[in-house]
Amino acid sequence: MVEKNSEECEGSARWVLACELQRLREASGKSLAQLSEETNYDRTYLHRLETGERLSKLPVMEALDRVYGTGGLLVRLWGLARLDGFADRYKLFMKYEAKATIMHKYMLGIPGLLQTEDYARLVLSSAPSPMCPDELEESVALRIGRQDLLRTSPPPSVRVILDEYALMRPPDDAGVWSDQLSHLISASDLRNITVQVLPFAAGLHDLMGGSLSLLWMADGTAVAYLEGNKSGDLIEEATEIGQLRLSYDHLRDMALTPPDSAAFIKQLLEDSRP
Repeated sequence: MVEKNSEECEGSARWVLACELQRLREASGKSLAQLSEETNYDRTYLHRLETGERLSKLPVMEALDRVYGTGGLLVRLWGLARLDGFADRYKLFMKYEAKATIMHKYMLGIPGLLQTEDYARLVLSSAPSPMCPDELEESVALRIGRQDLLRTSPPPSVRVILDEYALMRPPDDAGVWSDQLSHLISASDLRNITVQVLPFAAGLHDLMGGSLSLLWMADGTAVAYLEGNKSGDLIEEATEIGQLRLSYDHLRDMALTPPDSAAFIKQLLEDSRP
């Protein structure tokens, strides 16, 4: 069992959530067995949430909010606790991303915001240092949970330029890949999401070797995030962001049009089917 103390609870949103879950259950007079019956989640799993060993998915927090009558408090704490799973720079980028009204992304891989759960699981399990099953599922939950921001009202305007490289490395599981391609096609049909493919034939460009995210807030301020294979750099200086925007606009001109990009992905989907 993981012991919690007051300093840990005060220093981490994840531990604050764990402490609150335990406090609410004890204040309600419920046993873990009773809570398990009311929520249909395993008592051992619920216990691990209270000790901070696991971070749940959103539906679990919604169920617990209903049981305790906490009016969405646990969902809000869970949203903060998710940030504890990421490095500081990326954590700050995620805070900006959650507030962004416009997102422009150039990606060498399929972005987490557009990944299916099964595809995310395969990507995360491919790390050289394998995670235990619980850690893997937690990482998957963190990644998929970020997609909630695409369902806000109003949703952000998102444009993703996918390098053809991202589409030329399918996983061994053909079914997972087929579902992922279908998901990309469905996403590109949404009014707030535009997907373009940058084909190999487009040639050289100055963003080769990394991915770029440009984010604009409602007040007009912008940030950029340049990401390599094992590192990332958050950029807040206006002049540098302006130069990166020019690079992105150049890529957009080089990429296939949205309709041609959808046709490109649909052809890959057809080719991937047995």
